Amino acid sequence: MVDRSEGSTPIVSRRIARGARFLAVLLPALLVAAQLLARPAHAEDGWRFQVTPYAWAPSLSGNIKPRPFLPTASFDRPFSDILENLDGAFFVSGTARYDRFVIFGDFTWSAVTEQDRIALPFAPFGFDVHGQVRQLSATLAGGYSVVARPEFTLDLLAGARLWHIDASVNIRGTGLAASKSDTWLDPVLAARARWQFAPDWSVIAYTDVGGFGAGSNLTWQAVGTLNYRVNDRVFLSAGYRHMALDYDRGGMKLDIDMSGPLIGATFRF
Repeated sequence: MVDRSEGSTPIVSRRIARGARFLAVLLPALLVAAQLLARPAHAEDGWRFQVTPYAWAPSLSGNIKPRPFLPTASFDRPFSDILENLDGAFFVSGTARYDRFVIFGDFTWSAVTEQDRIALPFAPFGFDVHGQVRQLSATLAGGYSVVARPEFTLDLLAGARLWHIDASVNIRGTGLAASKSDTWLDPVLAARARWQFAPDWSVIAYTDVGGFGAGSNLTWQAVGTLNYRVNDRVFLSAGYRHMALDYDRGGMKLDIDMSGPLIGATFRF
C-alpha cells in the first residue's frame, strides 16, 4: 500500500495545517488548565475524579473485508505512514472513585484513508484500491479495589465496549465499490494495577479482554505507563498500548492490531 493517487500532497498538507492549528489551540488550553489545577488537593473524601486526554501513535496492521464479494484489503503500516493518511483522531480516558468502588471509561475515535494496488497475475496492469476506515470505541466498566494501599492498588472491573466501524472500499476503474458500517457491544473483563515506587513516580498497568462471540469474536488491549506527579492534581504519563479486534459478522470481516507509544496528562479533582 505504497501508491498514492495524484493530487494527494495538497490534501495531506491541508490536513497537517489543520492539525497544527488544532494543537495551537489545545496546548495553551492544557497549560491554562494545569495552572488552574495547580493547588493542593482536598482530602480524599467522597467522590474522586480524574480525566486523561492522551495522544496515541499506533502502527496499524490487519485485514478488512467490508463485503463478501470484495477482495480483502491487507495492510501493515507504521505510524509515520498513518499520519500522512490520518483524517482525525481523539483519545480520552477517566476514572471515578468512591471509597473502594471505581468506574473506568475510555473513548477513542480515528479515521484513516488508505490506498493499495492489486496486481493481476500474468498481466502488466492492476487496479488501485481506495479504502477508508473510521472507528469509534467507548469502554465503560465498574469494579472494586481488591487491594487499596497507599503505594499499591489493584482494581478488578467488568463492563462493556461499544464499537462503531465504518469501512469502505472502491476499486477504481472497475465500478466496484461498497461501504459497510456496523455497531455492536462487547462484554469486557478488566484489571488495573498502580504501584507508586517513589514519592513522585508510579507505574500503571491495565488490561482487558472481551467479545467472547457476543459481538466480536475477540477484543483485548494492554496498556502500561510511567507517571510523574507534577503536583497533587496534575500528572504526566508516557507508555505503550496495544489493542486488537477480531470481528466477523454480517459479511464484514475485521482483523486489526494497533500498537504504539502514548503520552498524556491527568487532571484530578
